[in-house]
Amino acid sequence: MANKTLLIHPSDNIEVALVNLHKDETVRSKGNEFALKESIPAKHKFAIADIREGGDVIMYGVLVGRAMKFIPQGGLISTGNTKHAANNYKLGERKTAWHKPDIAKWANRSFMGYHRHDGSVGTSNHWLVIPMVFCENKNVAVLEEAFMKALGYKPKQSPYQAFVEKLVKMRSSSKNEEDILSVDVILEEDNEHDQKIFPNIDGIRFLNHTLGCGGTRQDAQALCGLLAGYITHSNTGGATILSLGCQNAQVALLMDEIKKRDKNFSKPLYVLEQQKIGNEQKMLHEAIKKTFAGLMAANKNVRMPAPLNKLCIGLECGGSDGFSGISANPAVGYTSDILVALGGSVILSEFPELCGVEQELSDRCADEATANRFMELMNTYNKKAELLGSGFYANPSPGNIKDGLITDAIKSAGAAKKGGTSPVTDVLDYPEKVTKPGLNLLCTPGSDVESTTAEVGSGANIVLFTTGLGTPTGNPIAPVIKLSTNTPLYEKMKDIIDIDTGDIIAGKETIQEAGERILEYIIKVASGELKAKADAHNHDDFIPWKRGISL
Repeated sequence: MANKTLLIHPSDNIEVALVNLHKDETVRSKGNEFALKESIPAKHKFAIADIREGGDVIMYGVLVGRAMKFIPQGGLISTGNTKHAANNYKLGERKTAWHKPDIAKWANRSFMGYHRHDGSVGTSNHWLVIPMVFCENKNVAVLEEAFMKALGYKPKQSPYQAFVEKLVKMRSSSKNEEDILSVDVILEEDNEHDQKIFPNIDGIRFLNHTLGCGGTRQDAQALCGLLAGYITHSNTGGATILSLGCQNAQVALLMDEIKKRDKNFSKPLYVLEQQKIGNEQKMLHEAIKKTFAGLMAANKNVRMPAPLNKLCIGLECGGSDGFSGISANPAVGYTSDILVALGGSVILSEFPELCGVEQELSDRCADEATANRFMELMNTYNKKAELLGSGFYANPSPGNIKDGLITDAIKSAGAAKKGGTSPVTDVLDYPEKVTKPGLNLLCTPGSDVESTTAEVGSGANIVLFTTGLGTPTGNPIAPVIKLSTNTPLYEKMKDIIDIDTGDIIAGKETIQEAGERILEYIIKVASGELKAKADAHNHDDFIPWKRGISL
């Protein structure tokens, strides 16, 4: 470990502990030595100069909090002495100049993807089964049971089912609950699948949800836009739609949203409406026949070389910690800059986690109209949260706070690092589609599953997901690559985390080296050579954003 502490920006008045520091331990910052007034856990921050009551707390060079009481030099920054604060923002001058990374080594690289008629290229090829309304979830479940094992997409028996069967056998010979509780079994994954009938189809995905009716018309429209984003997505080969018929989310709305995204849409698409067909069994038989025929058509698509500018990467974080903003997030930011320089697209979302860096991001917008849209969306979102008795200040979770992210602005300043340093080419409101290369800002919640769902709906064909605490989040159609901010987490949760960036904290790797390593991993996943661990464990979370109230 080269250093025990890190000063992120020369104007900061707090510093990060990279390891556990003890009370009275001597530290050095900005040429001064002083003793810590209390122990500072790793990932947490301490004052490097006295901060008066009401004084500004500065980190990443921006305002991230305000002292609620006097904080002495060497004192721990905590929820007991610091509250959220962030600077106001306004339309400023364009600051779009940036230092492009050297992309010579990537210029002629490619990945093996699925080419679509609209010019997009998928990193996977999935068939979707989608309910227009929650009333059809049961029928979707019937189709899932019918298809998955029969077509070789699920193992014959899960390791957990085998474990339960073992306990059933034990019960016949023992009535003692303690015998059951003492069983120590290592579950081994049963990878014995029947051979896949459709080798060029990565999977059939069933997008159950709880929306479609009972909410506002605006929510129904947004749901149709999101579903259209998945149907027209480069990672989708075709879809089966189940509609009840009377719901707010009408099939006609869905078709309009599909045309907005792809006016020459030509993928196999089958729509079945239960109230028209009448008999449930008849509808399911029709759904099975049409889905099978669609799978035959979609299976004809094969992977072919594609340039890296066909990648659209979603940038996400969840279970963040005090190292997120100094290891995984800036490493992902460097990867983002490489992709933008190559002509690819990246999506930075989670607007509540951009609080405090609005001025920087709005100044980076390509033009004033784009900057104004970003600021308007941020203002509208926060005001709505405040009307409901909350606000962006309430974003950090208990896990975030425990691991050093004690204000929303501290969390946000680190989260924004995922977007790198390139200009903002477009600002999108949920669930709009990415149409421009470069860095896109997408208005979504800070909730990682809702945000990941939205990024993919807007076109992300791979998602980079950083985490400091660990999370199993995945997506039905886009590989979600997990990156740990610290090595102990990676060692503890190797089953769900793909890449470790903890060597940055240990001083063994630079942010640039990690960013290039991440891009190499992306290429392998995009080509189907590696499977993201979220995919391997069937983490296919799908939660549409419900912005309105129920009526």
